[in-house]
Amino acid sequence: MTTPPLAGACMTSATFPGQQAQAAREVNTASLCRIGQETVQDIVFRTMEIFQLLRNMQLPNGVTYHPNTHQDRLGKLQEHLRQLSVLFRKLRLVYDKCNENCAGLEPVPMEQLIPYVEEDSSKHDERSANQIRYVSEERREVLEVNKKLKQKNQQLKQIMDQLRNLIWEINSMLAVRN
Repeated sequence: MTTPPLAGACMTSATFPGQQAQAAREVNTASLCRIGQETVQDIVFRTMEIFQLLRNMQLPNGVTYHPNTHQDRLGKLQEHLRQLSVLFRKLRLVYDKCNENCAGLEPVPMEQLIPYVEEDSSKHDERSANQIRYVSEERREVLEVNKKLKQKNQQLKQIMDQLRNLIWEINSMLAVRN
């Protein structure tokens, strides 16, 4: 029940700049949640392994045991605990980053997230019609602004041409005068 490690989750210094840029682009809240989910699965798996090791481990209570085996199991247990600690730190980082990304969002009531079968299609049609109206108004405004901008550019071009002609005439008068 292990999950494969996520590509790009643990960046090493051997990665290429293109890979780093791609990983940076892919890190959004949804991918962070997926990383968090995989981390939780790893934590559960490691915890199950720890309990399995503890169940199989014999306590040194005077019963005949092999010190080497006990030391090996103790080392494995300590390594699993260390890895579990690392996974919890990773989960905390993912949690903090998700909270940071979602800080500006207003919470949506859960009732609005559940699609109802009884929901009227007229509401949906009304919403889409409002959106179409809004988009068409925006497009019309942009076209008007572009038209005005072209007119202003034409006026500026005419003024520049007049100034150029005026300067040409002044220069030619000064040249004739000398």
